Amino acid sequence: MFWKIVGAVAVVWIAFALIGALVKGLFGILVVSAIVFGLYMLFKAMAGSSERSDNSRL
Repeated sequence: MFWKIVGAVAVVWIAFALIGALVKGLFGILVVSAIVFGLYMLFKAMAGSSERSDNSRL
């Protein structure tokens, strides 16, 4: 019974370690993606205003 408990604790510990590493790695990618997306939307908002007025005349 003791070894089952130790094994379960070890499995949970390894799972948390893997999930923590994934979250840590993906958080940086998420931040960079959010910044790039924000800059893209800002660029489209600044440059896209003249395109909308040209399309409205059609």
